[in-house]
Amino acid sequence: MAAQPNIVLVHGAWADGSCWSAVIERLQADGFTVTAPQFPESSLADDVARLRQVLDRQNGPTVVAGHSYGGQIITALGTDAPNVAALVYIAAFGLDEGESIGALLTQGPPTPALAHLDIDKLGFAWLPEDDFVNHFAADVAPAQARVMYAVQQALAASTLQDVMGVPAWKSHPSWFLVAENDEAIPPDAERQFAARMGATTVEVPSSHVAMVSHPDEVTQLIKAAAKAVQEAG
Repeated sequence: MAAQPNIVLVHGAWADGSCWSAVIERLQADGFTVTAPQFPESSLADDVARLRQVLDRQNGPTVVAGHSYGGQIITALGTDAPNVAALVYIAAFGLDEGESIGALLTQGPPTPALAHLDIDKLGFAWLPEDDFVNHFAADVAPAQARVMYAVQQALAASTLQDVMGVPAWKSHPSWFLVAENDEAIPPDAERQFAARMGATTVEVPSSHVAMVSHPDEVTQLIKAAAKAVQEAG
């Protein structure tokens, strides 16, 4: 059997690489080489460039997992995804060609976590503390959620209008975790993303930040993708 693949973890909006800490600890304990870089979130192009930078540093097949807007980043790799052997979506956007996050979100009323985005004068969106603690990270201990709020990485609002090209999931096997209690991305939207990409799917009774509140389930899904890559290799 081939060696274990590498793991690259992609954070989403209003988060940073530390949101993966509990998952990183579990994967490292099982012998995986893990990278969870920081993304500038200044534009989708900048974020994809950062991911490519990290992927170029991987020695061999790599499983890439993205949370939330991180799903947009990994999807935007398209057909040119160096070293990528599998994609894992954790309560993430899995757009198809011609779609944008903004257009998707306007199909229904604003979700509770995103109802009061604070756009600053540089065009970056921030989450207010109440919405972050009570909706974005609803099943995280309040003290921990407030720390996550404090380190949030603001998202350039322009990314909401970026239109997806050919998505990477059309040429890579995919896994998807649906967060059943998500108040940022509607769970039914997550189910639709997973179904049309033919992803191996699990559902977890989690808020949007499943990798924080349900790290065991998130780790198990990433390990399932890694096992499939290893067996295929």
